[in-house]
Amino acid sequence: MAYDDFTVVLPTLNEAKNIAPIIKGIRTYRRIRILVMDDGSTDGTCDIVKKLAKKYRNISLVNRKELNLQKGLTASVIDGFKKTKTKYAIVMDADMQHPVEKVGELASALLEGADLAVAVRTKISNWPFYRKLISKILITLGYLVLLLRGDERCGDIFSGFFGIRRDAFTKTYSKNHTRFVPGGYKVLFDFLKCISSGSLTIAEIPYTFGIRKADSSKAGIKQGLLVLKSFIT
Repeated sequence: MAYDDFTVVLPTLNEAKNIAPIIKGIRTYRRIRILVMDDGSTDGTCDIVKKLAKKYRNISLVNRKELNLQKGLTASVIDGFKKTKTKYAIVMDADMQHPVEKVGELASALLEGADLAVAVRTKISNWPFYRKLISKILITLGYLVLLLRGDERCGDIFSGFFGIRRDAFTKTYSKNHTRFVPGGYKVLFDFLKCISSGSLTIAEIPYTFGIRKADSSKAGIKQGLLVLKSFIT
């Protein structure tokens, strides 16, 4: 099977130790496109991607810092979706916590008619108790926000690993851009809160959220506050 209609958008920030392996894994999908949206890495991530892009035509890099674009994972994904020209886009982290083998399952779900295909975390490896607790509280609050408003929901409203019909995202964003939190990192949640319940055909793909292979997580108090901001916009 060829994946000409798909682009994988990889938002990056200091992923020099992970970026080559994740790209290698994604490239196993024939003719799939890879768009790296870098948000100001200082560890050589961009240099690695540039070398790979010279070797493989299906790899592209956008250095968002050089273009003076607004920082933030959500902003990176939005800009990536705008730049992408394929019918479908899949967004995933570049830290190896999202299993590459699930890219094919997300793609298949979209080709079978889903508007949105979400990789749902059924198990999280190696998180400390406090992080699991905080995540559970925020997810529960977010789900209640969507439920009370009558917005769209899915099995993992904070998933950072999902595929979507690109036109469905761009149309929703153009009408509701002020409700997205560009500096945040829960772009799926921002999208869902702009959609009425039952408006989309959603497929869910279960997976185990893996252990970060290298470097450190960017999660912290600031990111948690940005999630709360998403709840009220």
